Amino acid sequence: MKETKNIESLCVQAGYDPKNGQERIPAISQSITFKYDKTQDVQDLFDLKVPGHFYSRLSNPTVEVLEKKITALEGGIGALALSSGQAAATIAFLTLAQAGDHIVSANNIYGGIHSLLASTLKRMGIATSFVRYDDLAGVEEAIQENTKAIYAETISNPSAEVIDIQGLADIAHRHHIPLIVDNTFATPVLCRPFDYGADLVIHSTSKYIDGHATSIGGIIVDSGNYDWAQGKTPLLTEKDPAYHGLSYTESFGPLAYLTRARAVYLRDLGASLSPFNAFLTNLGAETLALRMEKHSENALKVAKFLQGHEKVDWVRYPFLEDSPSYENAKKYLKAGSGVLSFGVKGGREEAARVIDNLNFISLVVHVADVRSHALHPASSTHRQLSDQDLAAAGIDKNLIRLSVGIEDPQDIIEDLDQALRA
Repeated sequence: MKETKNIESLCVQAGYDPKNGQERIPAISQSITFKYDKTQDVQDLFDLKVPGHFYSRLSNPTVEVLEKKITALEGGIGALALSSGQAAATIAFLTLAQAGDHIVSANNIYGGIHSLLASTLKRMGIATSFVRYDDLAGVEEAIQENTKAIYAETISNPSAEVIDIQGLADIAHRHHIPLIVDNTFATPVLCRPFDYGADLVIHSTSKYIDGHATSIGGIIVDSGNYDWAQGKTPLLTEKDPAYHGLSYTESFGPLAYLTRARAVYLRDLGASLSPFNAFLTNLGAETLALRMEKHSENALKVAKFLQGHEKVDWVRYPFLEDSPSYENAKKYLKAGSGVLSFGVKGGREEAARVIDNLNFISLVVHVADVRSHALHPASSTHRQLSDQDLAAAGIDKNLIRLSVGIEDPQDIIEDLDQALRA
């Protein structure tokens, strides 16, 4: 394929370069295993001495196409595709942190990741401090000697706030720790966090990258810019007895992190992306640039409509000029993406009734695909959080998360209007 940095072309063509006579569309390699001629070949694969596929729990040709595509889109050096965005976050943290370690996280994150950090990883001995996404001084104060990473979302789910990526990266690097950014809602079409200092990017590819609500998946991408050998990541620098005492940094250099994530946690936890889901996700990614333009265009129109509605208390969308995130949005985003949040006048019950009255917009536990969806997080994705935790995460009880699709915006606006007035 011709070398290009144009994101539209990369969406369509990156990740797969067919040779003479090969199929033009990447094939679905629906095989668990792969045949070799010599015992030594398989031995070298198990010892991580040579690249290759030997069992689809660890790697697969179709999954590799998706990994290469997202690597190209984000501008990284490699990627690890996984069975879900939740799996991507889990393995991203576990590759760096173990019992006795600590993570600093923005407060305004997806409820599933909040639960992972505050509950599951806590029971595994990994502590997390949650700090307001816009309080850079608070982030720095929260860093401890055993802190292994800072984590935040480019555009937060569900509050649609934009982080200061460069500010967080500067803090992380002053303390010799990596910055992990979830770029699900922005996608590399609207923002490439590596350009502003992020070290690792994760995605729930189930969202905009797939774009059609067909395939659960996740991915971790490494920028290649962080020096994993600098001593703050002993899981990567120290010798691993499971692989005959090799050190990942000594053996794999910049690819140390991704190698350990695949060779240890994907191997042991088995959070593998199926070839068929990888095929569908890659297919969806081909139209990502076109869709993100339409999502963003529609969402801004809907946000401006909601701003003027008598039944709406407030609206949060990055490209509204009165948004607290407006300056960050202009700096980091090409457009505002398709997710916004708004508060219904009243409270929890009024917000739930608005959703119950929608006809055109779907109530689903999903976000960021071609169709318009609405959800009341306090009753669903963040239901496990107490009222105090909801407030700390910046989630009002009357908040509705609206995922604006690529339909005609007038149909979306008319459905919202009748539901709010009903």
